[in-house]
Amino acid sequence: MAVADVEKQDKAVKVEAESSLPGWLSGAFGWGPRKLGELKTFLSEVRAELKRVTWPGRKEVYATTVVVFATTFFFGFYLWGLDLVFSQILSQVLKR
Repeated sequence: MAVADVEKQDKAVKVEAESSLPGWLSGAFGWGPRKLGELKTFLSEVRAELKRVTWPGRKEVYATTVVVFATTFFFGFYLWGLDLVFSQILSQVLKR
């Protein structure tokens, strides 16, 4: 189990223990603050994870973009050509 999960469980137990309301009522009133705490934890974990990401440089992004466009055009024309050939074959077969 991850450390963050254990901390979340500890916090949930602590909040339930500190509540002076009955169990059925504390669950209803404690939902909002609990969810806000979970959101805060999630966003802080996202921020920490984004700091560890290695972002590509401008040259690498440009190079991969060119490859994507070239591949797209190549396969677009290839499939267009196949479509023309198969449609001609099919029209010849159906004329008979």
